[in-house]
Amino acid sequence: MEQAFTPRTTPDARVLGRFPAGSPRGSWPAEEFAAARRAEGVPATVVMDLTTDTFIVKAVA
Repeated sequence: MEQAFTPRTTPDARVLGRFPAGSPRGSWPAEEFAAARRAEGVPATVVMDLTTDTFIVKAVA
């Protein structure tokens, strides 16, 4: 089973944004934000943090 991303345990990742999982649009706001960062050249990805029930957009160094 895949574990949730936790910024405290992943020092090579930088959190760019957090989006509530309970949003009516689900992960779309996080995915759109990540796509905009990728268009800027930032290697952004979306992960789910189960402990806080949020989608996290992170950039890996």
